[in-house]
Amino acid sequence: MPIELNHTIVESRDPDAGAAFLTEVLGLPAATHYGPFTVVEVAHGTNLDHMHVEDPHPQHYAFLVPDDEFDVITERLRARGVPTFADPGRRRPGQNTNDGGRGTYFDSPDGHVLEILTRPYGSGG
Repeated sequence: MPIELNHTIVESRDPDAGAAFLTEVLGLPAATHYGPFTVVEVAHGTNLDHMHVEDPHPQHYAFLVPDDEFDVITERLRARGVPTFADPGRRRPGQNTNDGGRGTYFDSPDGHVLEILTRPYGSGG
């Protein structure tokens, strides 16, 4: 059996709001609850379990998305007034074309740096 990531914990001041932001922006099914967690299934049984903490430590979460879905997601971000950046340091607005694909970074309500990309890093030759 291959090793797969099953879940990770996402620190959040408001787990329901953090999970709702993610599901709405990425177009995922509504979150569920399991014990103290608000659970977002991102793909094939891999979950992001939002857990309440008073002072979240920002992390980075990157999502590989189909090219046509990239446009849909960036439009959702634009409609919400969420700034997007070509780099994780937030120095260049917009998106990048790394590895022959497209990518953009944006912040979650808890300050996590989220990224969507259409090609994995290193895949462009």
